[in-house]
Amino acid sequence: MTSTKSPEDYSGFTAEERAAMKEHASEEKKAASRRGSSRAEKEAAAEQDVLAKIAEMQDDDRALAERVHKIIKEAAPQLAPKLWYGMPAYARDGKVVCHFQSAEKFKSRYATLGFSDQAALDDGAMWPASYALTGLTAAAEEHITALIRKAVG
Repeated sequence: MTSTKSPEDYSGFTAEERAAMKEHASEEKKAASRRGSSRAEKEAAAEQDVLAKIAEMQDDDRALAERVHKIIKEAAPQLAPKLWYGMPAYARDGKVVCHFQSAEKFKSRYATLGFSDQAALDDGAMWPASYALTGLTAAAEEHITALIRKAVG
């Protein structure tokens, strides 16, 4: 199947995608400025950046992100919080394992908890790599905890 749009019709990235890329460049610049700091100082600063980003979110997204952050910190303390394209993310050895994306970020109807290929969630030929979040029940929190623990192996 071929596209009916010509290359001239391609408008490029959306405004939200461009903003995320700019945020990522800013995050990289901020991380580079911390190169002389100790590992503990870098990790503490990165976590403060994540908490500040969560605090900027709208009420529903903020409540979800705060709870997801707490679940991840408790279930997988070996994951280091960091910003990734302007989103709270959690990494092992500098590589993102999972991230939270607010609904507001890309004007979606729900927030998501996503996993990268670094997550040990492989299950056959196909498995979910992202989960929609509209609220967190006790059962949903248990499911997230289990996913995070499995993701880190």
